[in-house]
Amino acid sequence: MDADKQRFLEEFGEFYGYKDAPKNIDEIRATEFKRLNEVVYLDHAGATLYSESQLESVFKDFNSTLYGNPHSQSNCSLKTTDTVGEARREVLNYFNASPREYSVIFTSGATAALKLVGETFPWSCQSKFMYTMENHNSVLGMREYALAKGATAVAVDIQETADHGEVYNLFAFPSECNFSGLRFNLDLVKFIKEDSHKLLEASPTLRGSWMVLIDAAKGCATDPPDLSKYKADFVAISFYKIFGYPTGLGALIVRNEAAKLLKKTYFSGGTVAASIADIDFVKRREGIEEFFEDGTLSYLSIASILHGFRILSTLTTSAVNRHTTSLATYVRKALSAMRHENRNHVCALYGTDKVPFERMGPTISFNLKRPDGSWFGYREVEKLASLSRIQLRTGCFCNPGACAKNLGLSHSDLLTNLEAGHVCWDDHDLLNGKPTGAVRVSFGYMSTFEDAKKFLSFIDHSFVLHPQTQAPSTNLFEARPIFPVVEGNGRVDERYFLKSISIYPIKSCMGFSVDSWPLTSTGLLHDREWLLKSPSGEILTQKKVPDMCYITTFIDLNMGIMFVNSPRCKDKLQIELRSDLFLPRKDEVDIRTQRFEVLGYHNEVDIWFSNAIGRPCTLVRSLRPQTYGCASGKLCGDYVTKMNFANEGQFLLISEESVSNLNNRLRSSPQKGLQGQRIQIDAKRFRPNLIVSGGEPYAEDQWRSLRIGNKDFTSMGGCNRCQMINLSFQAGKVQRSSEPLSTLATYRRVKGKILFGILLRYEDSSTRNKSDTWLHAGEEIFVSRD
Repeated sequence: MDADKQRFLEEFGEFYGYKDAPKNIDEIRATEFKRLNEVVYLDHAGATLYSESQLESVFKDFNSTLYGNPHSQSNCSLKTTDTVGEARREVLNYFNASPREYSVIFTSGATAALKLVGETFPWSCQSKFMYTMENHNSVLGMREYALAKGATAVAVDIQETADHGEVYNLFAFPSECNFSGLRFNLDLVKFIKEDSHKLLEASPTLRGSWMVLIDAAKGCATDPPDLSKYKADFVAISFYKIFGYPTGLGALIVRNEAAKLLKKTYFSGGTVAASIADIDFVKRREGIEEFFEDGTLSYLSIASILHGFRILSTLTTSAVNRHTTSLATYVRKALSAMRHENRNHVCALYGTDKVPFERMGPTISFNLKRPDGSWFGYREVEKLASLSRIQLRTGCFCNPGACAKNLGLSHSDLLTNLEAGHVCWDDHDLLNGKPTGAVRVSFGYMSTFEDAKKFLSFIDHSFVLHPQTQAPSTNLFEARPIFPVVEGNGRVDERYFLKSISIYPIKSCMGFSVDSWPLTSTGLLHDREWLLKSPSGEILTQKKVPDMCYITTFIDLNMGIMFVNSPRCKDKLQIELRSDLFLPRKDEVDIRTQRFEVLGYHNEVDIWFSNAIGRPCTLVRSLRPQTYGCASGKLCGDYVTKMNFANEGQFLLISEESVSNLNNRLRSSPQKGLQGQRIQIDAKRFRPNLIVSGGEPYAEDQWRSLRIGNKDFTSMGGCNRCQMINLSFQAGKVQRSSEPLSTLATYRRVKGKILFGILLRYEDSSTRNKSDTWLHAGEEIFVSRD
C-alpha cells in the first residue's frame, strides 16, 4: 500500500470501502466494473454506472419470465402488474415512505416528474411559486406553468436554513445542488409547511397553503430524503442516477393528500375507467398511479429497477453515503491545500464557504487559477483530462442560478456573455477575464481512492507551478536556436523547401497530394469546397463520423472532374466541377458562426455518400466563400481572409523536422498504441496543405511571413489541435488513442491551446504579376521572423 493511501485510510478508513458488505470496494471494481479499465470516471452526478451482475440479473429475468402489457388480464399481464407493484414498494422503501401516505407515479425521468407537477398544480392568480437559486433548469421551467395562470414566481437565496386557505403555493428545492454538491437542510420541508410566516413575514401578500417539492435527482443516489421524517409533497427522481440502468425512467413520489389537489386535463389509455367516443363523457380511474400514468408503462424498465435496488441493498445507502463522502472530502481538502510556487491558491472551490466539507455531497465544482491569479479555462481542464483518460464535466450543469451565484456573475455579466455568443456547451469558457462555468467531478458507489488520487495527480502535474518548473500559464515551447552556427563562417540563415502539397476537397474526407496546384483568393483551388451535412443541418466531421476517413478524393483539373471513392460503394463517384447535378435552388449552412450560401446535389449523389458513411447525409458545395476579419492573431493587422469550409486558415503548414521531434518524444514515452506498438506519426496525420523541410524543429513558430516562389503568405499563428489527430486508419479500421495529442500537451500547450503547425493566409495582391499562380513542390521558402 502506498503512503498516500495509508494516510487516507488513517483518516477515512472507518467510512471507506464497504467492509461489512459481501464485496469490498476493490472486489466490486475488479468484478463488476471491468470495463472501466484505466478510465477514471468522475461524472456520477450526470449518470452513475451499472454493474455487470445487475445487467446479468436483468437479462436472466427477461429470458426466463414472460412479461405482457399490464393493460390486460392474461397471466403474463398479471405477472407484469405484480412486478410493477413490487417496484413501487421498493421505491417507497428506498425513501422510507409509507404506502398509506405516498404513491409512486412512474415517468420518463425526473424532468418529466417535475413537468407533471408544474402542469397539474392548482395554480391561481394568487399562487406563488418559490424556489431556491440552486435549482436545475427542469425546476425553473415549472414557473412557465405558474406564470401562465397568473401566479408569481420568486427565486430565493436560502443558505441554511404560507398561512392556510384555498390559495396553494409551491416551494421547490434540491436535496443536493448538482452544481456544487451543497446539501440542503431537509428541515426546510417542515419550516416551509409549518413556519413559513417567519420566512415570509416581510411579504404579507404571500398567503395560503404551502406545498413542498424536492428535486432529488442528484441527491437520491447517495442520500435519499427520509420521507418518514421530512414529509415533502412531491419528490422527483431518475433511476439511472441511482444505479445506472435503466435510462429513460423516473418517478414522482407524491403525498396522497397532495395528489388529490392536482388538476389533470388529458386522459389516455390506462387512465380511464370508461369513455364515450361521440359525446364529452369520461370516467377517470380513481387510483393515483392509474390517474397520472398515461399509456402503457415502460414495464420492462420498471422490472429492471428491482435488480438495481437489490445491488444497493447489499451495500446499504448509509454505507454508500459514507463511502462517497469520504472520497469527496479527501479531494476537497487536497484541492484547497494546493499552492503554486508563489503560495497562491490553485483552486477555487464552490459551495463550501459556509458548510464543512463533511456536510457536502459527493459532487465537487471548482475552477483553477494560474500563479498570477488569472483563470485556466474549464475547457482546457476538460481537454487535458480527456487525454489523461479522466472523464469529468464542465459548464454550468443546467443550473444557472447556482452557477451565477458561485461564480459571482451579475445579470449584466450573463447578458453580456450571451451577446458575446456564449451559450450552453460551447467553448467560451472565459469572457472578460471571468469563468463562464466550472469544472465538476462527482463520485459514485463504485468510485475508489485510486480514482481520486489519479485525478489529484493530474491537477498537480498539469496546472500547479512547483519550484524549478515552468508555469503552465506560460509558453511551453522549448528554447531552441533559430540560426545554426557554421564554423568559420558565422551565422547563416537556414534553408527551407516546400516538400509536398495536399488538397482536401470535401471537408474531413481524405485528400490527395500533387506536385503543383493553382492558388486562388480562398487558398488552394477547390480545397474544402464541399462538405457533408446531416438531414438536420449538422456539419459532419471525422470527430463525429470517423468513417469519413474511408472516403478518398482526387480532382483532375484537365478533365474537370472530382473522383470520389469508398470501399463501401461499388462504383466510383464522378462529380463534374461544372456540374449539372446541382439542385436548382440555393441553400445555406452555418459554420463557425458564419452563414454560407451553398448548392446541393441531386438525390443519387446524396445516396452514394449516405452509403459511404452509413448514415443519411447530403453533399453541398460552397457557392460564395466567406470573408473573415482577424479574430485574434497578432500578425493579422487589418487584413481579411476569404475561406471555404476550412476551420481557421486557408492553409495549414507542417514541418517535417517538427514531426520528427514529436516522434522522438513518442518513442521515449511509455505510451503505446492499441496493439502495444510504439506510436509513429506521419505528417499527413495532421491534414496539412503544405509540408516543408529544413531548419530546426518548430522554427515555423517564429515565422511572420514567407515567400514560396513569387507567392507571399502571412502567418496567422499556431494551429490549435483537437482530438481528430488521435484518429488513425489501420488494418481497415478507424483506431482511437490519446496520442499524439497527449504528448503534444506536455510541451506545446499555450493558454489552453495545444499548438502544432501554423496557419497561413495567401496575399493575393491584385498588382502582382499573375503569370504563375501555382505552387510547386521543391520551391525554396524564404521566411521573415518575429
